[in-house]
Amino acid sequence: MSRGCVALVERSVSSRAAACAREVSKVYGSGEARVVALDSVSVEFVRGQFTAIMGPSGSGKSTLMHCVAGLDTFSSGSVRIGEVELGSLNDKQLTRLRRDKIGFIFQAFNLLPTLTALENITLPLQLAGRKADQEWLETVIEMVGLSGRLGHLPSELSGGQQQRVAVARALASKPEIVFGDEPTGNLDSRSGAQVLGFLRDSVRELGRTVVMVTHDPVAASYADRVVFLADGRIVDEMREPTADAVLDRMKNLDALRTH
Repeated sequence: MSRGCVALVERSVSSRAAACAREVSKVYGSGEARVVALDSVSVEFVRGQFTAIMGPSGSGKSTLMHCVAGLDTFSSGSVRIGEVELGSLNDKQLTRLRRDKIGFIFQAFNLLPTLTALENITLPLQLAGRKADQEWLETVIEMVGLSGRLGHLPSELSGGQQQRVAVARALASKPEIVFGDEPTGNLDSRSGAQVLGFLRDSVRELGRTVVMVTHDPVAASYADRVVFLADGRIVDEMREPTADAVLDRMKNLDALRTH
């Protein structure tokens, strides 16, 4: 996996990679307080795939996602979104890239309480001065089952419905890649399964690329691939995961940490 990512970068990045990290490290503090959150991580996220990132608490999974998504800086290495090297961008350019190329879904729904569901969905487009692709927008809204709730305020929606709004908002701008940080963490199992189904459908039916950090083996089983981190390094990956197989792998990682 590491060699493949290096080759992608050296060939000006294959069209296969929606995002690619090469030898990325993230270090906090110095001296005795020095903490290595990421240790020379190389990974690619292929276009049109759903990848879950898992690992024990403190393994670096959220840090990896934040660095690849341009939400956090990295200490060394290289990160690309498509063909754009993040390290070459200034703050303004990075903000524009996140706005135009990336969708975000977080554990907290982050909806504006005074705006309707539709206004929350289209807000990022309005802030960017862009008109919505109406056909695309209608497809996304129909996919997440919000057609009858567009005029409702967040306070008038259930938690699951609010997260559907957040999913639609992330997809509305046709991003190259969508990042989710524990997107079902605040939901009950039924609502969580619906949101995960929408994310999977956005990959299979809409051709999006999704990268999701999760601690939940059931959530990870919706992905095409699971990448496992431990102590700031990628230690394993799994294709076509099942919840039981992911749980067994996580137990093995936890056992290794205790020895």
